[in-house]
Amino acid sequence: MDRVYHVGDRSARVAEARATLARLGLNSGYSGDVADWKKQKFSEQDKFFDDGLSEALKAFQQSRGIVPSGTIDEPTLRELRQASYSLGARVLSFQPGNELMGDDVSQLQQQLQELGFYRNRIDGLFGRNTHAALVEYQLNAGLQNDGVCGPATIRALSLLGRRITTGSAHNVQERERVRNAGPKLAGKRVVIDPALGGANKGQTVKGRFGEITEEELLWDLAQRLEGRMIAAGMETIISRPRLDDPTVKSRSAMANAFGADLIISLACDSYPNEKANGVASFYFGSESGNSSLIGETLSSYIQREITARTPLTNLSNHGRTWEILRLTQMPVVQIVLGYLSNPGDVKVLTDPHRRDEIAEAIVVAVKRLYMLEDDTAVTGTYQFSELLRAERS
Repeated sequence: MDRVYHVGDRSARVAEARATLARLGLNSGYSGDVADWKKQKFSEQDKFFDDGLSEALKAFQQSRGIVPSGTIDEPTLRELRQASYSLGARVLSFQPGNELMGDDVSQLQQQLQELGFYRNRIDGLFGRNTHAALVEYQLNAGLQNDGVCGPATIRALSLLGRRITTGSAHNVQERERVRNAGPKLAGKRVVIDPALGGANKGQTVKGRFGEITEEELLWDLAQRLEGRMIAAGMETIISRPRLDDPTVKSRSAMANAFGADLIISLACDSYPNEKANGVASFYFGSESGNSSLIGETLSSYIQREITARTPLTNLSNHGRTWEILRLTQMPVVQIVLGYLSNPGDVKVLTDPHRRDEIAEAIVVAVKRLYMLEDDTAVTGTYQFSELLRAERS
């Protein structure tokens, strides 16, 4: 689905969204059929996008970690469909290359985590880790250990009840991995993910030295960041060849195969109103599910370091469920570096000196993450030269 639906539009997609929200208890005025979305039949009134639906969508979007636009786009429709599944609504199994996603998977992961079998992020994705945890549980419960979550497995889970009621095993493990890795950056593996490549050049803006594309800005910053990380002894890899534009899924799979400790994703934004400006950072998380504690911590450090060193406005850090944040096995931070529709942000981003400052801010933020309790530097004051001396001492 490429089209975005707004208030005033009429479509079966609109009716599907309306009925799904009603099934989730977020559209109390709905009087139509709330059957499975694949089997529904809609009236013309159901298909009309009105203001009430837009407000209900905003509340849903906010709870799911996507931008609360009040419109229907592909991420919103995907989240609506995933939210409509509850554990037991379908048989769950591992399907490599076409992994099942949904709230039923999240519920399964949550129960397996509470029982001590699942030790990864609750992301609603039935991947290898979920499959392995389910097989281990089935083996211990005396069930057929085929990794398929059907009626027998669901019934057994329901009889056991909850075992852990507070905290997140995954977040504890994330933090312990950082602690055990030690404060030195040497040997840490980082994937740098420029959001554009190949024929996808993004926007073109006028810089200090003439026109420059969004793709050029992101790749220049990626290379500045990579150079500083290598100087600090880190292992880095770029998520894509510059002449190619692989999908988010492909780039995530590459990062997982690389065994990265962190992913730093770089992007820009734009808006019809040129007054929109500033830098924001995003980590995996939403109101309705788990968050990545380390992703949240690192995104906060990055935000503060960039805005302390540059004139960019601090738009804070936020939990989201975007694919680049969700499909990876390690903490990810996506930095949206500014609005290319805003003259002030363009002035900052097209200045090579400012891009150096941003690259150094990101490396310093990563260093502060690994220093844990030993981090006493005031935000914006820890210089890259000091960092290198600390690494070599």
